[in-house]
Amino acid sequence: MKLQHPADFTDPTQKADHSLKTREVAFEDYKQIAQLQIAYNRPAKSCGEWRHLWADNPAYLSVGSAWPKGWVAEREDGRIVGYLGNIPLFYELGGQKLLTAVAHAWVVDANYRPYSLALLDLYFSQKNVDLFLNATVGPAGHDSFSVFRSPRVPTGDWERSAFSVTNRRGFLAAWLAEKAIPFRKPLSFGLSGALAVMQALSLRALPRNGAGDSLQLCENIDSRFDAFWEGLRKNNPNILLAVRTREVLEWHFQYPLRNHQVWILTAGANPIAAYAIFLRYDNPAASLTRMRLIDFQALDGTTSLLAPMLAWALKRCRREGIHMFESIGFRPEKMRVIKQLSPYGRKLPCWMFFYKTPHPQLAEKLADPNAWNPSQFDSDASL
Repeated sequence: MKLQHPADFTDPTQKADHSLKTREVAFEDYKQIAQLQIAYNRPAKSCGEWRHLWADNPAYLSVGSAWPKGWVAEREDGRIVGYLGNIPLFYELGGQKLLTAVAHAWVVDANYRPYSLALLDLYFSQKNVDLFLNATVGPAGHDSFSVFRSPRVPTGDWERSAFSVTNRRGFLAAWLAEKAIPFRKPLSFGLSGALAVMQALSLRALPRNGAGDSLQLCENIDSRFDAFWEGLRKNNPNILLAVRTREVLEWHFQYPLRNHQVWILTAGANPIAAYAIFLRYDNPAASLTRMRLIDFQALDGTTSLLAPMLAWALKRCRREGIHMFESIGFRPEKMRVIKQLSPYGRKLPCWMFFYKTPHPQLAEKLADPNAWNPSQFDSDASL
């Protein structure tokens, strides 16, 4: 695909085209949408992976093709200058299945930014949706969600991450390069020693137990995950949970599994007692390699297996030379365990996770922080 620069889309001397129209996305729009994303330094999926968000999505296949895949803003000459994807997911709360809409990869040509809200209005105007859920809101769209009275998810810190450095020299080289600091190599050696001391102190805080012997890396998602999901939903009737059946997990992580970008770690053989999912989330622009904890679930509702799972992931990150390990947005009891091994923090550009529901009774339930168990499995944060 030919890379286009934002200048190819915008002309500062040109007034916005008032004949701009909006319409539903078609699969044939892929090339123009991808070019628009690349022009504005947004990640663009391959055509197959982009189509996969709907074509193989269990929720999309269930609700039918009447579900809009999103909307584009289009000029009279057929050029697409704005895009907002619309991904359906199923959630459950109190035994009720909730059809959930996720806004995905929102991008608009700078010369047509006044039309951004028109795309978001189409998203929030959907009548057959129980819940609107968005965990990847960026600085450009942050205020727009307030316009549509979409409140913040009331638990987890979605504007700060906790992280651990697992390759000191690589991490510091990437950080110093991003900051454009001179004499990077000597500095990276000196700072690496200070990081080594802090890392050693954080390792001492790790609870020691024999749970590591029961951990198993899954190469495939098998039928045990269906049994685990049934137990999880039964044990948590008053907590909002994304459906995590084998079918959904296979769809969600199909490409990361194929590309060896995800680790799925279980405790207990059959049945599974708990699992953790770790996903590569590199920053190529900064030459930074990164692994994130995407999800942790335990049938007994405790965090007792989280520490050994984190220790396993940290050791593998070090062994493979991955620069850092990061976690975002978990409930306070999970974050307390995570911070034992992730002593550093970084401020994110803005609060990332918002929701909205048209149902007053559901809105009342979701205002309670105890109704949430959020992670980056939610919304499109790991899609």
